[in-house]
Amino acid sequence: MKNFNIKAVLFLNYFVFAILLNSVGTVILQMQQNFGITKSNASILEGFKDLPIAICSFILASFLPKIGIKNSMLIALFLVSCMCFVMPFADHFWFFKLLFAIVGISFALIKISVFTSIGLVTDNDKEHSSFMGFLEGFFMVGVLMGNVLFSLFIDDSNPKSMTWLNVYWVLGAISVVSFIFLFFSKLNENEAKSENTSLIGDIKNSISLFSYKKVLFFLLCVFLFVLVEQSFQTWTPTFYKEILKVPTSMSIQAGAVLAGAFALGRFLSGFFLRKFAWIYVVSFCAIGFAVSILLVLPLTQNTNISTDAGWLNAPLVVYLFPLMGVFLAPIYPSINSLILSSTPKYLHSSMSGLIVVFSAIGGTIGSIITGSVFEKFTGQHAFYLSLIPLSLLIISAIIMNKFKINPKK
Repeated sequence: MKNFNIKAVLFLNYFVFAILLNSVGTVILQMQQNFGITKSNASILEGFKDLPIAICSFILASFLPKIGIKNSMLIALFLVSCMCFVMPFADHFWFFKLLFAIVGISFALIKISVFTSIGLVTDNDKEHSSFMGFLEGFFMVGVLMGNVLFSLFIDDSNPKSMTWLNVYWVLGAISVVSFIFLFFSKLNENEAKSENTSLIGDIKNSISLFSYKKVLFFLLCVFLFVLVEQSFQTWTPTFYKEILKVPTSMSIQAGAVLAGAFALGRFLSGFFLRKFAWIYVVSFCAIGFAVSILLVLPLTQNTNISTDAGWLNAPLVVYLFPLMGVFLAPIYPSINSLILSSTPKYLHSSMSGLIVVFSAIGGTIGSIITGSVFEKFTGQHAFYLSLIPLSLLIISAIIMNKFKINPKK
């Protein structure tokens, strides 16, 4: 396989950050149990993760190729490795704020670098779409494995136990391994660099993207999608614990099942995008997810699950809820691949930066809204609200499909 080594490294890097980023739902649940933090206060961890992603992406995107794509990823892996080895000694809420701030900064470097690299290691639009789908699918495998890993360190018999922090020794080791693999890999970055080598020229390239209507509607789609996705990913463990009344470890494992559903959906998107136009895939998935919400959420009302419930004796709704992720999953890689394959490779870094910025903003707002509604009303009300951004997403995608991008270098 062409570029196999660097492709494998991109998968591994994405895997590491999938675990770290999406552990926020687990950490929010543990903060409530270990430190008595309220839902609304715990939800700000999403902001400590996403706002650094947004700010750093905005600052770094236009001239990241000058830092070096490989160098940027190495810096990111070094930072999170150090932080992971500190976390087993965490004894205050501010440690977790710092953790997610560093994870956010590092992920900004990783995601822009990875998205920029895809155009360098693929040869055409279909290969780009397929690789993006598989990469995002592997990201969700990382989320799944992360939830399972965290659940193994949870002590259900002692909710106040801090032994779960030992999971960060494992995560630190994985980060170090990823750093070593990347260090010895080669990546030709020449095509990612603009002919205009000045910083001002790079910034102008980034700003020029806002002049295209297709880009504007695409960014709206990204914002709306992540607003919905992050709400479900972050609050599913708490929903299972407080609404379905299952044990803490099982609540975290439910997040793993949701991630597994996302992974399946994104792997499938790698195949479907080779056969169907992206707009049909996105529209079908958004409508399918909306319908599943209307069918599944009513089943979560007034459930009676025994305290010793497990995956072998749980009610049907316990399985159905996370499986909704199969419908939602293909949307993100579909729209991202479309916009990146529509722009010249020298603009991929800038475009990737915008993707990360609007994803981070959507994730933060979605998590805070969901947490606040969850606290004041119910988890069902919080998730029903996702029907609004889903509707706007379909409309925005249809409008985006009508425009083209023809930038001049």
